[in-house]
Amino acid sequence: MPTIDQAKAMAKRLRSALAERAIDIAHSISLELIAAELGHPDWNTAAAKLQPTPPPGVSFYQAIPILRIFDVVKAREFYCDFLGFAVTMEQRHEPDLPLYMAVERSGLELHLSEHHGDASPGSTAFVWMVGLRAFHTELISKKYGYGRPGIIRQPWGDQMEVHDPFGNRIRFCQKHS
Repeated sequence: MPTIDQAKAMAKRLRSALAERAIDIAHSISLELIAAELGHPDWNTAAAKLQPTPPPGVSFYQAIPILRIFDVVKAREFYCDFLGFAVTMEQRHEPDLPLYMAVERSGLELHLSEHHGDASPGSTAFVWMVGLRAFHTELISKKYGYGRPGIIRQPWGDQMEVHDPFGNRIRFCQKHS
């Protein structure tokens, strides 16, 4: 997720690129468009949620869970077809060696690996998110044969847990309003 300064720079570049095509928009409109692209309902919400530019020194940006998989076809069916992720990277050292791939959806990146040393089967990833109920409705509507997750109200938020074909769990959680 970009910082607020990066989002402002994106809006400035968008406005400039449109101006080169004789499309003039107000700066506020470019900010609203960038906020929507980043998954926020409006710029005010984005500005409140985006992180400031980190100070110099140690800073962390994102944790990317690595989940162990054993079958690429089943992994694609679950992560792409069911959860709606898109493959952003695939890597094999040779054609018949294990696959390492990245999938992404709405800013969440997961790495899936057939390599035995990368991760333990049965891992759990916890993901904070917004739009949990809409995501739940989307998943249930797919009538996936191997799982129909529910939403459980926890003290820290509403949570939906999905189980992949390899014993891994992802807990999607939205804080209470």
